[in-house]
Amino acid sequence: MRLRHIASSILALLAIATFTQCTTQKHWVGTWGTAGQLVEPHNNPPAPGLGGNTIRQIVQVSIGGEEVRLQLTNEFSKEPTEIIAIELAHATTSGSSSDIDEGTTVSLTFGGQSGITMQPGEIVTSDPVKFTMGDRQNVAITIHYGKASSTSVSGHPGSRTTSYIASGNTTDFTNAVRTDHWYNIKGIDVLAPMEAGAIAILGNSITDGRGSTTNQQDRWPDVLSRRLLGNKPTSQVAVLNMGIGGNCMLGGGLGPTGRQRYQRDLINQAGVKWIILFEAVNDLGYARDGVHSANMIIDVYKQIIQEAHEKGIYVYGATITPFKNNGYYTEDHEKGRQHLNNWMRTTDLLDGVIELEHAVRDPQDPASMHKDYLFENDYLHPNAKGYEAMGGIVDLELFTTRKPWSENKK
Repeated sequence: MRLRHIASSILALLAIATFTQCTTQKHWVGTWGTAGQLVEPHNNPPAPGLGGNTIRQIVQVSIGGEEVRLQLTNEFSKEPTEIIAIELAHATTSGSSSDIDEGTTVSLTFGGQSGITMQPGEIVTSDPVKFTMGDRQNVAITIHYGKASSTSVSGHPGSRTTSYIASGNTTDFTNAVRTDHWYNIKGIDVLAPMEAGAIAILGNSITDGRGSTTNQQDRWPDVLSRRLLGNKPTSQVAVLNMGIGGNCMLGGGLGPTGRQRYQRDLINQAGVKWIILFEAVNDLGYARDGVHSANMIIDVYKQIIQEAHEKGIYVYGATITPFKNNGYYTEDHEKGRQHLNNWMRTTDLLDGVIELEHAVRDPQDPASMHKDYLFENDYLHPNAKGYEAMGGIVDLELFTTRKPWSENKK
């Protein structure tokens, strides 16, 4: 009897240990990210520049956690970028000041070293570090540079957030130069429970946030993120904004094209479980044949869907918003937009459709954006109110599925 009791006790302890291991298992999930590109000359760092100086950049993550790692990019630079040190800290604002909560400051390492030199074309990731963040936490990334170019820079010009450049290796930003661009920062991953996951959104300036309010974090992906966090079944879903202003899916435009970057910006993101495709308006705006361009975009969509499904990732299409009265508009271009949107609504390849068109169109003239949502009356980009409508129309139940696509479709 005693041996049977001991055996039962051992089995019970093993069961508890197994349960504890399962409940504490975690994985890396992207909680903030931006799509890198070669910074255009007029958006390069202002004087005093990066080399030998310090920049503080503010980002707002989506889901929080207690252990993080930072990704940096030198993908498009022709010269090495030397970084002496980097610190993370809680920022006291979402970008309107350089102030931080100094008591939260942690230093990053790369292979155990405080600094790193990124070679041209290189992406690097820091060692994991203990750093507690809340949901929608404002995080300051302070980079101290050694040798670095200010004319051949990898970054993201459309930050909609102010960065601060101070002379020398310093933590004093009293007289810092302000610039509304990000340089060299690519993403933040957080160690999160296995049920947590990320949404990666492919887009252009409408996703990047042209027309949103600088330092207010009110792009439509931000609106979506706050809604997800406030909804218990989706409270561990992160949002990664992979929009690039002026970007195209097929060719031309700013930054690498959608078909060139979708693996980097969508499929290869840490913990990605869902993808939203919302890229086409610039291609259609420059198209010689709207329907032909739409069919070429559909071919790229199909390629992304196939590769994502092979990885167990769900893919949703977001209908292209109207642009009548903008310079992009012709009847032919409108036919292309309608063709692409109708394909999204009827195909069985996508896992769902998000009606961003319905969020902002004028009911009296559906080919045109509602006047209440116009940014600078360009009839292409929504204002902050329009982005609120776009983020508000997304069905949150699309992101409650936790099984990988391949398992859910069996």
